[in-house]
Amino acid sequence: MDSPYNCILLAGLSLYFEDGHDDLDDFGFDDYGSECDGIRITAFLDAGQDNLTPLGRLEKYAFSENVFNRQIVARGLLDVLREFSDNENDFISVMETVARMSEDGEPTVRAELMEQVPNIAMFLHESRPNFPAAFSRYLVPIVVRYLTDPNNQVRKTSQAALLVLLEQGLISKADMETKVCPVLLDLTEPSSDDDYKIEAVSMMCKVVTMLSKDTVEHLLLPRFCDLCSDARLFQVRKVCAANFGEFCSIVGQEATEKLLMPKFFDLCSDSLWGIRKACAECFMMVSNSTSPEVRRAKLSPLFISLISDQSRWVRQAAFQSLGRFISTFANPCSTGLHFRGDERLMTRNIGYPFSLYSVLDIWIYLTSATQEEPSLTHLPTRTAAPLRPQNTEQTDENFNSFNYWRSPLPDISGELEMLNSEESEEVMEQKETKEEEEEEEPDFHDSKSSPAKATSDQIQKVLDCLQPHIDDPDVQAQVQVLSAALKAAQLDSPDDDGPEDDGLTEPEPEEQPEDAIESPSVESNSEDSAHSPMFEDKPKIQNVIPQQLLDQYLSMTDPARAQTVDTEIAKHCAFSLPGVALTLGRQNWHCLKDTYETLATDVQWKVRRTLAFSIHELAVILGDQLTAADLVPIFNGFLKDLDEVRIGVLKHLYDFLKLLHADKRREYLYQLQEFMVTDNSRNWRFRYELAEQLILIIELYSHYDVYDYLRQIALTLCSDKVSEVRWISYKLVVEILQKLYACGADDLGLNFINELTVRFCHCPKWVGRQAFAFICQAIVEEDCMPMEQFGQHLLPSLLSLSSDPVANVRVLVAKALRQSVMEKGEPGCAFSDELEETVMALQSDKDRDVRFFASLDPNKSLMDTAPLI
Repeated sequence: MDSPYNCILLAGLSLYFEDGHDDLDDFGFDDYGSECDGIRITAFLDAGQDNLTPLGRLEKYAFSENVFNRQIVARGLLDVLREFSDNENDFISVMETVARMSEDGEPTVRAELMEQVPNIAMFLHESRPNFPAAFSRYLVPIVVRYLTDPNNQVRKTSQAALLVLLEQGLISKADMETKVCPVLLDLTEPSSDDDYKIEAVSMMCKVVTMLSKDTVEHLLLPRFCDLCSDARLFQVRKVCAANFGEFCSIVGQEATEKLLMPKFFDLCSDSLWGIRKACAECFMMVSNSTSPEVRRAKLSPLFISLISDQSRWVRQAAFQSLGRFISTFANPCSTGLHFRGDERLMTRNIGYPFSLYSVLDIWIYLTSATQEEPSLTHLPTRTAAPLRPQNTEQTDENFNSFNYWRSPLPDISGELEMLNSEESEEVMEQKETKEEEEEEEPDFHDSKSSPAKATSDQIQKVLDCLQPHIDDPDVQAQVQVLSAALKAAQLDSPDDDGPEDDGLTEPEPEEQPEDAIESPSVESNSEDSAHSPMFEDKPKIQNVIPQQLLDQYLSMTDPARAQTVDTEIAKHCAFSLPGVALTLGRQNWHCLKDTYETLATDVQWKVRRTLAFSIHELAVILGDQLTAADLVPIFNGFLKDLDEVRIGVLKHLYDFLKLLHADKRREYLYQLQEFMVTDNSRNWRFRYELAEQLILIIELYSHYDVYDYLRQIALTLCSDKVSEVRWISYKLVVEILQKLYACGADDLGLNFINELTVRFCHCPKWVGRQAFAFICQAIVEEDCMPMEQFGQHLLPSLLSLSSDPVANVRVLVAKALRQSVMEKGEPGCAFSDELEETVMALQSDKDRDVRFFASLDPNKSLMDTAPLI
């Protein structure tokens, strides 16, 4: 047999080398048995009896009649290139050999070769200055040709290699546009083979996320639109539906609404439920790429049709996407909500009241207005831009901080029918009477009226427009400010006798307390109105999102839904509730309150666990007063729930407590001890999380409360059976001591030090004594107390442990003294002599590790001694 192994054995050469085992795993030698583990792939290049050069030997085995030989060569191409990378001529010869090997008739050889292409490309990118030319000339044609290979395994391998190359940015834009995309377009022609077509469509949809907008829009978008309407192959339409959102996010709003939206409507009404289900799953991404008008007028009814679909699987997918779809209606200006590049919903911290800026916008407009009759279309409203910016540079150029902070004016265009039904007959009669008086006395609206008169009329019209939204706390603040502006404008007009006494003009401002009118913060007004009896009796109606969407979302807690749609539909409702609450705003919390309480008492612990993990986020959205009224009782219930639910509360305990008032927060000091008790005592991660949270919680309480309540919990955790819990608890003890000394409570700090000395330094178990050494080192490194007091109260006990019979204790003593105490202590201090004597004694200790840490230079990086604790 003409095999490289026979030739090498005859030549008496060794096939083994020391460092080859780790590198061979990547090349699949396990397929050939354990006896090949030590084989060096490039061994066939070694000199033999054939008197061939290494390149000649490569040529010989690359085109050998033995398939196994050709596979070995293909698998070792990366090492071959490394062998010849120093010589340019040899390198070119190897690359030409690779190009010829790519035409091998054996599919396994071609597959082996293609598996090495990404690795070869990365090697060339790192080591070859002319990488783009060599890669484009030799390797890209191989990848492109294999996309149309008759063997399925080779095609799949080339598709995977192409995606890797794109992710690494190794293929140039020119190669994509001139070599790769034309092949994908040819494979997706109507006359193309079905199998090739389906694979090409899937490949095209994966590639689109790594290409530029221009490339996708000019090359792939027209073909994608055609494929969405493929009447012969449902698999093609299904792939298009599953990746529809990616195309929308790449091409932007204009192309989405003009070209893709008609196709999306067709796919949502497709006869196959799998295609409609795929549309429901990508609905949020599609909505995020459209304007608010299209989202409300077209996508909302379409989504309602999917929720009402005859297929249970479509309804299930639609309900799972409902919360995410609702979140796309959020206005970034008023909620601080925006999408990141990875489609995650994020929030910005907004530190100023929105309503004041909205009022200021109106006032600036009115004071500079012309005689043109004002209307809502003339007001400087800010329409919500797409939540995910398609062009970052353009967004930055057009960014206006003033427009960012202000809240948009309410849009009443979609509420006309509701307003008509809600207006009382008395109000209608007043409006008719006013219109008749205006017709009889046109002089009041004469164009020659004074500017102050025109301004007061405009303010009055804005007040009339805001009146239907008077329940909104932000609108109430706007009405109050505009009413004051109206009175000022009337005083400036000597001919004006004042507006008619209309009940709609000022909503009884005398009932509002003076401090609420003069306060610069609207947040308190919003929360006060939320606690009023009128808030409790409000119908679950709002104008932020289409009411049908909210009704469907609220119905997700209906037990009938679990039977007809999805048994875990309540969990999906709970998962998306913070996003829905943020979208609606705290003024519409009354719409979600009952639903939240229903979910909090759901029989499924997974539903309650989901709420427990997000209750701190909801508290940020609702504010402190609504949190205290509606979330604290639920939070208290979660504290007594199963451990699977309690862990959600515990992981964000600090985040929730810091949002409460000090008096309310202090009530939980008595309940922190309850976290020490778990359903399963082996659940040590629960106690570990408690220690981590207590480290953060320390800053929320006074040093007296920390000493009285948290100190005992920390000491108990320090005696835990699990070392990881003890490790984090020692840090907790140090934080407590630092809190005491930072607040000037030296007496409490001294009591705590004495307790630590008794409990740990004199502990009969060596683990406790070792912990004392670690705590002392951490105290010094964190500057928890003055070094004089440390030398007086802690150092003598620490030095006494230098003669401990257990080596692990002496190791940490040596590390603490040499690395921390000697570095922090001042020369000539009272304890310096005794300290140096102890360190010298440890340097001659019988244990090697003790001598190492006692002699090591503190400036050098030290090994972690955490495993010793």
